[in-house]
Amino acid sequence: MTRIIVHAGFYKTGTTSLQTHLARNGTTLRPWFDYYGQNDFHHAGAAARIYGQYPFPWRLRQFRAAFRSFLHAIPDTDCIVLSRESFVGAMPGHRNWMQRPIIGFPNAARLLATISAELTHRFGPEVQVETLFTTRARDAWLQSVHGHLLRSIRLTDDFDTFAARFVDLPNLATQAQRLGATHIRAMEDFAHHHNGPAGAVLDLAGVPTDVQADLPAAARKNIGQAPDLAAAFLALNRSGKSKTTLKRLKNDMLREARA
Repeated sequence: MTRIIVHAGFYKTGTTSLQTHLARNGTTLRPWFDYYGQNDFHHAGAAARIYGQYPFPWRLRQFRAAFRSFLHAIPDTDCIVLSRESFVGAMPGHRNWMQRPIIGFPNAARLLATISAELTHRFGPEVQVETLFTTRARDAWLQSVHGHLLRSIRLTDDFDTFAARFVDLPNLATQAQRLGATHIRAMEDFAHHHNGPAGAVLDLAGVPTDVQADLPAAARKNIGQAPDLAAAFLALNRSGKSKTTLKRLKNDMLREARA
């Protein structure tokens, strides 16, 4: 029987750190599981995100076809870990096909049901599918989402305005429960873990503690920008400059900040 752990999100809960750490140590961890992450799903990851913004039936069919193609290209093994935060759709705060801000993960249930169906189709009815969600404290999560959108799209809301849109949104743990999560792990519980958020996956997959301890320490990835840089991005987004100019200026500012 094949066991599959689907880490489906959420955005801004240490997912990049988790995925980078598992990918870098994939060979070492292969006795316990095969890992597939952000760069392994071909068009399926992007198709899921696009469906989250444009939830038309043909978009879901595109995702299904891309995910099925990926599954048929991978070998059978006892345990498989899949990690892609777009499996719950688009990041909240992006705009949908009606140009309204996406609040929560309204299309996640359909995507997860499609994933489960395709895993059964590929590995048979005895396949054991478990969904893992990593979560984060509400205020810190909203701050991180806001900062990400400031640098990635033309978001013109300050934080207070942005956060007010989500006042009725349940916390991430509650949303995970509603999506039928098998496992829920708080990002804060792994803040000082040698393997960072990836420790949640390693524990679930039964990787021995001595093997975990021998892995190189996980690095933090995709860390949010400082408040002054976020303020500069907000001012740029409100400036009326072209999309191309905005992207160039933001990239220049990020390179300077990292240097």
